[in-house]
Amino acid sequence: MIKWDKLIADCRLGLEDRIFQNEDDIRSIFQRDYDRIIFSSPFRRLQDKTQVFPLPGSIFVHNRLTHSLEVASVGRSLGNLVASAIKRDQQPIMQNITGEIGAIVSAACLAHDLGNPPFGHSGEYAIADFFKRGVGLKYQDQVTPEQWSDFTCFEGNANAFRVLSHQFSGKRNGGFALTYSTLASIVKYPFESSLAGGKPKFGFFQSEKELFRKIATTLEMTQLSESPLHYMRHPLVYLVEAADDICYQIMDVEDAHKLKILTYSETETLFLNFFDPVNDQAILDNIASNLALVSDSNERIAYFRAMVIGKLTRECAQQFISRINDFPVSDKIIPLFNHLPEPSKRAMDLVKSVSQEKIYNDRAVVEIEIAGYKILGTLLEVFISAVVEPDSFLSKKLLSLIPSQYENSDQTIYGKIQSVVDFVSGMTDLFALNLYRKITGMELPGIA
Repeated sequence: MIKWDKLIADCRLGLEDRIFQNEDDIRSIFQRDYDRIIFSSPFRRLQDKTQVFPLPGSIFVHNRLTHSLEVASVGRSLGNLVASAIKRDQQPIMQNITGEIGAIVSAACLAHDLGNPPFGHSGEYAIADFFKRGVGLKYQDQVTPEQWSDFTCFEGNANAFRVLSHQFSGKRNGGFALTYSTLASIVKYPFESSLAGGKPKFGFFQSEKELFRKIATTLEMTQLSESPLHYMRHPLVYLVEAADDICYQIMDVEDAHKLKILTYSETETLFLNFFDPVNDQAILDNIASNLALVSDSNERIAYFRAMVIGKLTRECAQQFISRINDFPVSDKIIPLFNHLPEPSKRAMDLVKSVSQEKIYNDRAVVEIEIAGYKILGTLLEVFISAVVEPDSFLSKKLLSLIPSQYENSDQTIYGKIQSVVDFVSGMTDLFALNLYRKITGMELPGIA
């Protein structure tokens, strides 16, 4: 059985000796986590970070900020469904603890993309490839193998943990000072990069390794190995992951319809596939009666999308409940999406296939990925050269452009490179583009 009394802990990173809750508080400790994230600068910058399609455009599509808000909404529903189901099996003293699951999952969902660089997933690949095959390869012999894999397997999820927990220059200890439970619920792959097998799937950089160990130890998460450091997932990660999977798979289809990449008929069919003509007849009747009142194609697709998300949310919650006794004993990471019931599984497989063929290979998507690749590679090259060799005239000028919060007390090559990765990965699409134009001489300030 999951030890919720251990895994749900209200201590805050960096503020462990302080007590925050009192009888007059209208928000729980974990609801405060959500609010700290939504009012932060890194969260606001997500509004100008590409989700899939280029920004801005004449037709509004999702960016990282709207995606994160939607994932948080679905995550809260998932958490509340799970909490309602498990409360019946818990002792009365556990009721308030399990009741916080929805708040924790929602906060973790809100923060899950804070470490993603500009230009969508291509930004992650661009950073990793700069070190694997690009100019950054020359620094390999100046860092440890473990540190090098942090860069060559750059992972937005691990970077989100750093953004939330690291004490950047001039900032307070503990970063956002979130609760241990919220921080643990963000880490999809609770091991260091040397276990990633060359893929961008790990949970924390070497710089945050001891912070994660501290959190995992306090929450009594099961440790699988010491070197390299490896823990079993916090169970709530499965709900955060499911909320993300639901939203990006389904919302990308809706965006593709708005952009006329998919026709109305194609989109309607993709969504109808999630419903069984017999077992889901009541839902289908409800859809038909509501669509009879709406003629706008975008509004009709939005209604379909809402019904599909609702169905997937219920099914993922059921999957979690059915596996709840396996989480404390199984070290295998099996996403809830892997065991969707039919017809949802078959429908989701088709969505993934169509997305890969028509959406992610759409010309506009490919063009922004190529541009982002070139822009981030150039920014990394010039700024890393500046921090490694800071005495030249050009280096001094470039270093003056890096905000003081990215000054790293770790003056090893690893620390210096990481300070630039922090700077570049935190940029918005537009800021990165404008800075690239200026430092390459393509655009001069004040000259039209």
